[in-house]
Amino acid sequence: MKKTIAHINIRSLALALGATALVAGAIAAAPKATASTPRLEVDETPVARAAGPHISFAPIVKKVTPAVVKIVVTAKVSQNSPPGWFGFDDPFWRRFFGDRFGNPSPNPAPGRQFRIPRQFGLGSGVIITKDGYILTNNHVVDGADEVKVTLQDRRELTAKVIGRDPKSDIAVVKVEAQDLPFVPMANSDKVEVGDLVLAIGNPFGVGQTVTTGIVSATGRGNLGIEEYEDFIQTDAAINPGNSGGALVDVEGRLIGINTAIYSRSGGNQGIGFAIPSNLARNVMDSLVKYGHVSRGYLGVMIQDVTPSLAKAFKLPDASGALINDVVSGGPADKAGLKNGDVVIEYNGKKVRDSRHLKLTVGETKPGSRVPVKILRDGVNKNLEVTVRDLPDDPKLAQSSRSSDADNGTLNGVTVSDLDARARRQFDIPESVKGVIVTDLEPDSAAAEAGLKPGDVIQEINRTPVKTAEEAVRLTERPRSKVTMLRVWSNGGSRYMVVDESKSAREDNG
Repeated sequence: MKKTIAHINIRSLALALGATALVAGAIAAAPKATASTPRLEVDETPVARAAGPHISFAPIVKKVTPAVVKIVVTAKVSQNSPPGWFGFDDPFWRRFFGDRFGNPSPNPAPGRQFRIPRQFGLGSGVIITKDGYILTNNHVVDGADEVKVTLQDRRELTAKVIGRDPKSDIAVVKVEAQDLPFVPMANSDKVEVGDLVLAIGNPFGVGQTVTTGIVSATGRGNLGIEEYEDFIQTDAAINPGNSGGALVDVEGRLIGINTAIYSRSGGNQGIGFAIPSNLARNVMDSLVKYGHVSRGYLGVMIQDVTPSLAKAFKLPDASGALINDVVSGGPADKAGLKNGDVVIEYNGKKVRDSRHLKLTVGETKPGSRVPVKILRDGVNKNLEVTVRDLPDDPKLAQSSRSSDADNGTLNGVTVSDLDARARRQFDIPESVKGVIVTDLEPDSAAAEAGLKPGDVIQEINRTPVKTAEEAVRLTERPRSKVTMLRVWSNGGSRYMVVDESKSAREDNG
């Protein structure tokens, strides 16, 4: 390994996994609510899965459809095109299919502004209490000056927006009426892949429509649709206008709020997503009680455990959430959690992965004391953390993502000491210690894995590194070609496993 005045050359570094921010916070909602929590009818009985095929869903449809409503939103806006071009300016269309339907006027008059009332939103909603509470999507009512709800019996009622939560895309609106039809809620945690479901809403504004299919998957996330994603996926036909509508089981109980589709054509292609009823219910409770959603916060950065990380950390399997950074003075720090700990249980429930832990913590009431089980250096430890609200600091919510002639390790990577100039150039905080990556060979494993100049190597095989000299020393005469690193990048730290044994085998033919 050659040494220069400015840099030290280290070879090849492979990224195994990125980090996800475990921070969740209060979302300001529409007007503060003073009402108590609505009395919901919740039926947690699992659906019968041993019965024969359904000949007809008509009895279920007759039971549910009176409680599924059409929502029309109007607002006063300024825009450059004249009146008459607003038929397809639905937020659902813009959100999932771009602007292909918006502003069809090819040559609007420059500088002309028309301030007019216009209908810009068409969606669906589900009545969930007989006194008029309705669940829908945030994107259906976002920006609304007026919300009109049309029932199946053609009654049209003005609705008030009780609260909105953009992070989950749930909104609650209310109409002043009594003895309304409503849909009871099921326990969405008991939904299974293969269960029959019905989707009900107002696609394309043609009128109330019922489609059927099965649950294609549960726990869908990392889709980039919302910050908090735990979708039920279904092949029941969902189209623009179905937003906020009902996904029900064969007992006629609400298991989800339809919210998004994957489509290349603008129409249904068999991949639709619904927000689980349990998540919707938790958000609704907070919106009605407080006018906003308060989510739990641990103050850690986490990432999934890959098989290579599980082996490096001597874990029994690749489940759990690996902590790669702890916010100083935060709840996790005060509870004794450390970098490198793997959270395997939270509040008595097994943690599947980092997204699952994020959702579970987010649903925890701030101020709660929660038991947490971790693995530290292969040993189980039980701790207790007091969850709190997320501080209003966007830096705490950043996340980072990544992919998976010398006898040493980390070949092909050039590093140097982390000085003031490098900190300014790459916006690296003073609290971050380590060595900065200044260059890497384009055909190295590090380049293929996604390592970039400006990344800071903080630890090598769990040993902190402060200088380039230390980095070289820690990569000389290794016992194994598998190296574990802790790297700071894009405002947060993450662990990665570097496995150069494959490269060595290929070099030797």
